[in-house]
This record gives sequence, C-alpha cells and structure tokens, in this order.
Amino acid sequence: MADQPEISFNALVVSLATTAAVHLGDVADSTTGQKMPPNLEASGHMLDLLSVLAEKTKGNLTSDEERFLTQVLYELRMRFIDAKKADPGADSIVTP
Repeated sequence: MADQPEISFNALVVSLATTAAVHLGDVADSTTGQKMPPNLEASGHMLDLLSVLAEKTKGNLTSDEERFLTQVLYELRMRFIDAKKADPGADSIVTP
C-alpha cells in the first residue's frame, strides 16, 4: 500500500494553490498532464477561496501555518496580476 499524503492545513493550502497554478497555466493538469492556457476567472476563484480560508482561520493557525498561507497568497496574487497584464481581454476580471 502506498504512503498516504500528509493531511494538514499546509497540505490543504498546497492543494488549493496548485489548482490556482493549473488555472494560471503554470502547472500541468494532473489528469491530462498538459498545461492549459490561463483561465483568470477560475484562478481568481481559487485565490478568493484561499483568501476566505485566511480570513476564517485568522487567530487559529500556528505562526508557521499563517506565514505559509500569507506567502502562498502573496505569490499567487503577484502571478495573477502578471497573467492579467499579459491578457489584454482580462480588464473585466477583478484582481483578488
């Protein structure tokens, strides 16, 4: 039997962040193995979910978990902004 992946708060954050990265076109989809063109609406939705997670868990995380979530959100937001700048039709998409 294969080892089960770790179940932790950081693993949840990584899972959501990976989904955002797939939607940004940065990571290959695990089901197809292919990188997809950026889907800013879907990646923005994942950023919104991570933001809600950060808001709802505030004060209940260890300092390492809080630091990790803050860093992941920062990096994904910066990548989202870069992807939005590269897509001239993305003006209607709100930056998370």
